[in-house]
Amino acid sequence: MRKLILGLLVLMFSLPLHAATLKIATVTPEGSQWMIDMRASAKEIKELTDGRVQIKYYGGGVMGNDQKVLSRIRIGSLQGGAFTPTALAGQYSDLNLYGMPMVFDSEEEAAFVRSRLDATLSQGLEKAGYVNFGFAGGGFAVLMSNTPIDSLDDLKGKKVWIPEGDDISRRAMEALSLSPVTLPLTDVLTGLQTGLIDIVAMSPIGALVLQWHTKVKYITELPLVYTFGFMAVDKRAFGKLSADDQAIVREVMSRTYENFDRTNLVDNRGARDALLNTGIETVQVAQEEYEKVRAALMKLNTDMADQGHVDKALFDEMFAYISEYRSSH
Repeated sequence: MRKLILGLLVLMFSLPLHAATLKIATVTPEGSQWMIDMRASAKEIKELTDGRVQIKYYGGGVMGNDQKVLSRIRIGSLQGGAFTPTALAGQYSDLNLYGMPMVFDSEEEAAFVRSRLDATLSQGLEKAGYVNFGFAGGGFAVLMSNTPIDSLDDLKGKKVWIPEGDDISRRAMEALSLSPVTLPLTDVLTGLQTGLIDIVAMSPIGALVLQWHTKVKYITELPLVYTFGFMAVDKRAFGKLSADDQAIVREVMSRTYENFDRTNLVDNRGARDALLNTGIETVQVAQEEYEKVRAALMKLNTDMADQGHVDKALFDEMFAYISEYRSSH
């Protein structure tokens, strides 16, 4: 009996104190480089905290769409998720700022603005109850379809996918005379296959990872929306970690997302080439048509800022940085 008690005591004291598991959901497919890198960061965190903090990822959308993931976070069965801005726009609407249509002309311009505003958006997200480790740009979403699209007339009446809860995308698509169809990200591939939707707007790397490219034939060269992703962890769950362990998680995950942000631009260009190698054709948009589309969408952006869909002061600050960049380039 003494040996048994002694053995139990040794076992108890050998276990990490205040051990916590952060369960994180993502639609990123298992086996993808993103998932490999995320699991590597989880392993590093476990080692650096001597097992006190473990991160368990649920990939491939097995935990359901964004709304289901957020519901699971609220009840505590998950502690976080990897999201795009629209998923948490209901809690913090300014996440939509970069994703307003045709705001940026180039990746370099977006990077210039982000270097000045990312910290503000991260702070706003934390005030809304979610710890964030930085944003990873995903390139520009371009139009992908089964028929060539090179003018506003080609868009009229076509059924286009928009994410759940993405009011800005819905308004933008309606401004271009498209018919928005709301679907969770996990159902888009089936929607393309069955004809429920005719067009998707997605970055090349996103389309490749999610396999959407297998159901489209054309890419329209129009930088419609700047895309990015991030991890959000429930602030209450994160606050249960010790201060030292919080610092370790922040350092490792921030470094991971900085790496994603740096490599995604290169990966996105490689993904575009990969899409073209599958036989997908590119469609060029004439400058006149480009200006028509941009005029319609910029009016929408201004109207939405005036109506309070994003903070007007931040909207004006963003465009001040854009003007600063364009005046020097």
